[in-house]
Amino acid sequence: MSPTHHDNDTAPAEVGAASAMESTDSADDLSHNPSGLWSGDTGTLGERTRRVLLELLKGPYVSGTQAPQLWAALVADESLVRSRLHDLFLDLVIDRVDEFAFTRKIVTDEIDAPAAVRSERLTFLDTAMLLVLRQLLLAAPGEKRVIVDREEVYERLAIYRTGDESTFQRNLNGAWSRMSNRLRVLHKAGDDRFEISPMVKFLIDEDRVRELIAVYERIAAGETDTGEIHDGNSDDGGDSIAEAVVDNTDTDASEADSDIDADTEEDDA
Repeated sequence: MSPTHHDNDTAPAEVGAASAMESTDSADDLSHNPSGLWSGDTGTLGERTRRVLLELLKGPYVSGTQAPQLWAALVADESLVRSRLHDLFLDLVIDRVDEFAFTRKIVTDEIDAPAAVRSERLTFLDTAMLLVLRQLLLAAPGEKRVIVDREEVYERLAIYRTGDESTFQRNLNGAWSRMSNRLRVLHKAGDDRFEISPMVKFLIDEDRVRELIAVYERIAAGETDTGEIHDGNSDDGGDSIAEAVVDNTDTDASEADSDIDADTEEDDA
């Protein structure tokens, strides 16, 4: 028998042996880690729990209404999810009534905790619109769904118009788009009708609400204007007057450019 013929006879056996070895190694990897989802996986959480953890990190929130399976996984493994978030200096906030959950930086004086999520500085009209949506939501206690008309919200903001009408309308549209696509506190519920998400309650706390109302009342009385409002961080390093956690994946280059243009137009108006 020629050497060439001999090599051809043994090659299939060698390949088969290698395949069997790889299959055995893969099976061993998964048997050593029952929670493994792929070969070499060292994670210990179930697949749905991993997915809800990922959604919490992506932000801005996880909704039991919109994602019931993820919500069920969160409720079942809340302590594990909370522990993983603490590893990243994040706390888990859960609203069990409206079924919302989101993350925020831990609040403690014991250590200097680093910021783990990106914050979005909001324009004046963003904060004003958030306040209006919050007021509309709280004005309907006990209602399962609070539906609003876009024009209704715009009319409530008309008192804060500066500059020409076309610029103000463009800035209103930009703020509305951010409420719908980035902060996700508005969900389409028909022709130009939108449902306000209960999540809007968490984006502005009570102290900030009082501060904003006082500012807006001064503007309405003609005592100040939007140019005096600090949308960004103050000179002394304090927090922005309006700041909210947003989804890092929602912003693309074109959207970011349009936001910058809107902010500039609003400040110049």
